Amino acid sequence: MPAPAPITDRDPLVVLLTLLSLTTGIVDATSVLGLGKVFTANMTGNVVFLGFAAAGAPGFHWELYVLALLAFGLGAIGSGRLGRYFIGRSRRRWLIASAALEASLLWIAAGCAFAMPSDTGASLRSILIALVAIAMGARNATVRQLNIPDLTTTVVTRTITGLAADSRLAGGPGHNLGRRLRAILSLFVGAAVGAFMVLRWGLAPPLALAGATVLVFTLTLARDEARSEA
Repeated sequence: MPAPAPITDRDPLVVLLTLLSLTTGIVDATSVLGLGKVFTANMTGNVVFLGFAAAGAPGFHWELYVLALLAFGLGAIGSGRLGRYFIGRSRRRWLIASAALEASLLWIAAGCAFAMPSDTGASLRSILIALVAIAMGARNATVRQLNIPDLTTTVVTRTITGLAADSRLAGGPGHNLGRRLRAILSLFVGAAVGAFMVLRWGLAPPLALAGATVLVFTLTLARDEARSEA
């Protein structure tokens, strides 16, 4: 039985995951700058911040990080069950269902922020953190099940490590150079766009944009395995 063909950088799924890294930057810029030094996509950062809070560092609030971690885990559980439901079924429908769930949660969060633009209280902040973290937990669980090397859409620590360790300077083959660089650049651009929007227009516009982008990219690029192999 021949080995499966390697996934190339032009594969629609690779393109999709690279572009979704853009939305991660938007989402985390929104939460860090607008919701009080908390990540809703990058849980590594929350664990570190939780340690700061435990040590009594000013400006770090443990309840925000615990909420984000729990909500993220809830989203991952739901997405894991959704992925198992679609085993043996259409991959395209699975990805669209996952994207629709994520986009809906981001749009609900945007609607809450739009309806209460002057409310910066703990209640609204907690609602927004929970909604967005659930969305990103669901996204990460979906991406994990896809298992595309160097593309998590959320963190680039492993991507940067691979970029350096596998480079020709390190005596490696230099594989996936473009894929890794594009993933890093996408996250950077998304963070810059998200920060620009939050600082000028508040929380609702970047959250709405992130939701729309996720759904449009997925509808455009999601493919069934049979079609992508044809």
